[in-house]
Amino acid sequence: MAGLIDLKNILVDEYATPCDIFAPPETDLTTLVEKMSDEKVRHIPILREGKAIGIISERDLKMFQNVEWAGKLKAEDIMVQYPYTVITGSPLDEVAYEMSRNKFGSALIVDSNEKVMAIFTVTDALNALIEILRGEVPQED
Repeated sequence: MAGLIDLKNILVDEYATPCDIFAPPETDLTTLVEKMSDEKVRHIPILREGKAIGIISERDLKMFQNVEWAGKLKAEDIMVQYPYTVITGSPLDEVAYEMSRNKFGSALIVDSNEKVMAIFTVTDALNALIEILRGEVPQED
């Protein structure tokens, strides 16, 4: 059937956002809030020796915004450990399914050396859905 798109061939990379904003585990929460605001992002991967050991979302930080002792906390104190990661080239449907099934807000896209290349968020998933429903997905020749 001409014009049909094989949605199983869509890779998560096509909709993921390149990621070049990171923080080490010892970063204080004030710095993280400023970084998110300055960079206009809602998730920051936490890296140790170049590998993701956690992730912090804007929602995570908001839980501590009115806590008196929050200034003493570091990224490693509140980060979600063992973030959901997938290898570059993973099928979009599989990543979206796992995110939905486990209620993950994001997936880190890593290369074969575990270097974080991109982040795929629920917003990215919605953008993919919009393009698919509108028939705006590029077709293979």
